[in-house]
Amino acid sequence: MRPALIALTLALLAPLALTAAAPKATLDPRTALYELRTYYPAPGKMAALNTRFREHTLGIFKRHGMTNVAYWNELPSADYPEGRVVYVLAYPDRAARDADWKAFGADPEWQKVAAASEVNGKIVTKVDSVFMTMTDYSPPLRLK
Repeated sequence: MRPALIALTLALLAPLALTAAAPKATLDPRTALYELRTYYPAPGKMAALNTRFREHTLGIFKRHGMTNVAYWNELPSADYPEGRVVYVLAYPDRAARDADWKAFGADPEWQKVAAASEVNGKIVTKVDSVFMTMTDYSPPLRLK
């Protein structure tokens, strides 16, 4: 009886595994929705913020269907002595963006990473977000 139950379970789960492993369609850079995000680190937390992105966040973003386009550290200035983290994500459309962020926020791994990185206080004080589309005169961009 037990082998039959295992076989039935595997048969029911197999289509889900194939769906999850299916490659994501490549975004068209000309029609993608881009999100420019700016993170303001808490004082003394820029290194921790970069570590969290480098070691965890990018992979979790990718797993939830977000396309990582590019990341930058702003040079320090009088207003932002440590600079800020500025990055761009791409999505097929706004509905996909909203669904991706909802799934990301509920992800147990992300929740664990966020809590661990903020055990000594918040590492981000503010996030700005700007939504963009590519102009017809922009140089070509290749999205992976």
